Amino acid sequence: MKLPIRNIILLVLMLVTAGLAIAMRPTHKIADQGPEVVLETMIPTVFSEWREEKQASTQIIDPRTKEMIEKAYSQTLTRTYVNADGYRIMLSIAYGTDQSDSMQVHKPESCYPAQGFVLHSKNKGTLPVRNGLIPVTRLHTSLGLRSEPVTYWITVGNFVIQSGENKKLIELSYGLNGKIPDGMLIRVSSIDSQIDNAYQMQNRFAAQMLEALAPEHRQRLTGNLQPN
Repeated sequence: MKLPIRNIILLVLMLVTAGLAIAMRPTHKIADQGPEVVLETMIPTVFSEWREEKQASTQIIDPRTKEMIEKAYSQTLTRTYVNADGYRIMLSIAYGTDQSDSMQVHKPESCYPAQGFVLHSKNKGTLPVRNGLIPVTRLHTSLGLRSEPVTYWITVGNFVIQSGENKKLIELSYGLNGKIPDGMLIRVSSIDSQIDNAYQMQNRFAAQMLEALAPEHRQRLTGNLQPN
């Protein structure tokens, strides 16, 4: 039985579209270019005024949240640091080699309430570092009497993102060039009822940590900096 010419044309168009979709699918991971990311060794345990506190128990990690993060990211790092004054900063970094649109970022404003915290506020800010500024998000959360301000930022490839629309545009830009971007979520927090003091200490910690990294690793965590 002969197919109508219209059906033949539609079939050809469908096959061409499918072929183009496969041909244009990003295949090159930018994670495979440049130095390998190994969070455990990349982030020093001692730097500036801070040292890792081995027996710290200040972090609260819900097993279900931990499982979701580990599925979305290829590496995670969780540490608590303390300085000579006894001030503690909790650091959490999650790194994924594939931050394409199929990968879901687990933002702290979702993860903290999932662990029973109350989210009091969410604001955009900037983290001053050498040679520029990192756009960050600041949260104030609490669990009972525990007040935990949070500062975090997310990278996709060489860019820091602050919205879902921004993330999709960056992913599209990489995808059109046949590249799959990697990405990180960097979070610092502290148990502190003085909110402004907490953010100042977190800024200081993050800037000192980044300064202690090798330049090629620092770029992975900061992306392209905004000018001062």
